[in-house]
Amino acid sequence: MKMFWFIPTSPTDERHLGSPVGAIPIDYDYLARLARSLDESGYEGALIATGKAWEDAWITASALLPFTSRLKFLVAVRPGLMSPTLSARMAATFDRLSGGRLLVNVVTGGDKTELAGDGLFLDHDERYELTDEFLEVWRQTAGGGKAYLRGRHLKVEGAEILFPTVQSPHPPLYFGGSSDAALRVAAKHIDVYLSWGEPIVAVAEKIGRMKALAAEQGRTIEFGIRLHVIVRETEAEAWEAADSLIRYLDDDAIAAAAKRFAAADSEGQRRMTELHRGSRDSLVVGPNLWSGIGLVRGGAGTALVGSAASVAERIREYAALGIDTFILSGYPHLEEANRVAELLFPLLLVEKGSASAPKPRLTVG
Repeated sequence: MKMFWFIPTSPTDERHLGSPVGAIPIDYDYLARLARSLDESGYEGALIATGKAWEDAWITASALLPFTSRLKFLVAVRPGLMSPTLSARMAATFDRLSGGRLLVNVVTGGDKTELAGDGLFLDHDERYELTDEFLEVWRQTAGGGKAYLRGRHLKVEGAEILFPTVQSPHPPLYFGGSSDAALRVAAKHIDVYLSWGEPIVAVAEKIGRMKALAAEQGRTIEFGIRLHVIVRETEAEAWEAADSLIRYLDDDAIAAAAKRFAAADSEGQRRMTELHRGSRDSLVVGPNLWSGIGLVRGGAGTALVGSAASVAERIREYAALGIDTFILSGYPHLEEANRVAELLFPLLLVEKGSASAPKPRLTVG
């Protein structure tokens, strides 16, 4: 079981969603302390935030490398916003300098307004056509080969990178998407398919579809899930913390978020919004599964809430479906990362890392 955490790069780390009360400024020192804590606590890796609302993921991950020795970094490539060969060179460089600690998050994007601001005006299915072509080139070049492609969206002649990656054939590709177009791309190219935290039956159905599609391509893939976590020593304390997280949200903030989500053409976002329908009245959507965060946060909007014993049991239920990567987060992130490691990891048999572990070195010849 691989436990990951989320590294945010917004101006502040909130204690209460939509409110400055108790918020912690996010600066380089805070991010360094978070990365070091994850490295020492037993986390396998860290997902670096990506998109308009966050600092650049590649620069952030590079800046945090010196504070870690084992932690892997899940960093986004953005088809349509980045050249596949340029991003393959970036990936190879990071992989060498980190001693093989790069994981690649393929983010097609579902916010049309944000994508338009970055100069991308393709519709939903066209973006996944582009992602397919992007990954054809990226996998060939990152794997040490030459790429020739005359596609609908991309054209390259003799594309290659001259310096290889440490990991073979290339750093693993992670990807999340719930539409038919997304699932087809994942089946063809992706190493680890990620789902947001939907109820267990919905996740099981999605995994079944992905396995079948991958089999049609002659491939097998691994699975992961993206969830928030609110874990405490008792059930009552955990649900009190969940209520406190959204205590300052008003109806106007929830309505504004609902309008923003409705404008997106993301199937995953639609599925997240469908869980709560913009209402506080039905936020518990499964055993220990709470959708309150999704009232205002785009993307992953559900949390496992409860005692360490009950949250561990829910994680084991997802693991029984074939999920072995759990990308977790909580507000505020440094505080909750330490709490999860303290309360939850012993029940999941996650071992702590060693602060004295040797850092990998780049050999220059």
